[in-house]
Amino acid sequence: MQDLKALHEAIISGNAKTAKAVTEQALAAGIPPLTLVQEHMMPAMSEVGRRFECNEYFVPELLLSARAMKSALELIRPLLAAGGAKPTTRVALGTVKGDLHDIGKNLVGAMLEGGGYEVIDLGVNVTPEQFVAAIREKGANVVAMSALLTTTMPAMRTTMDALQQAGVRQQVKVLVGGAPITQKFADEIGADGYSESAAGAVAAAKRAVGA
Repeated sequence: MQDLKALHEAIISGNAKTAKAVTEQALAAGIPPLTLVQEHMMPAMSEVGRRFECNEYFVPELLLSARAMKSALELIRPLLAAGGAKPTTRVALGTVKGDLHDIGKNLVGAMLEGGGYEVIDLGVNVTPEQFVAAIREKGANVVAMSALLTTTMPAMRTTMDALQQAGVRQQVKVLVGGAPITQKFADEIGADGYSESAAGAVAAAKRAVGA
């Protein structure tokens, strides 16, 4: 029987090469892709998130673990799609208009993917119209907005208004986060969820979608 503890450890330690190799071996041995994701990869990213929250890990470690997770997911995703297994939640993720910071957004994307969500990364400087298009054209049912600058916070409110005006606000849950964002601000603009850290984004998403 394939020792899948090695996959778990490779993700926690941020070893992308080992994560990919063990995943290849496991798939060749006939282990179901979903088993790898749900029983080994997601728990590993949860542990990475816990360590980040406890200040045992910092941004470099989080990025390495995210890269290891991604290298394994690249092998698994096509198999899940071919087998008809699709993530139940599709997240349109982006840093709002006027803001060009992407490290926080990338971390959130990695954590959400690790949590089993499909992430549509819209990048940085994302306009309200791009978020609307992601809902209409790509079937996003969660919108996750990031801002690192106080000056770009109003773009979140503008995007909320745009979702309302486009008639798609009721179709999605909206999550917000970033250094200047607070729970109070999230409540003021009518967001469905807020997280003060990338590691908390998965829990915020689960609460918002009722998982």
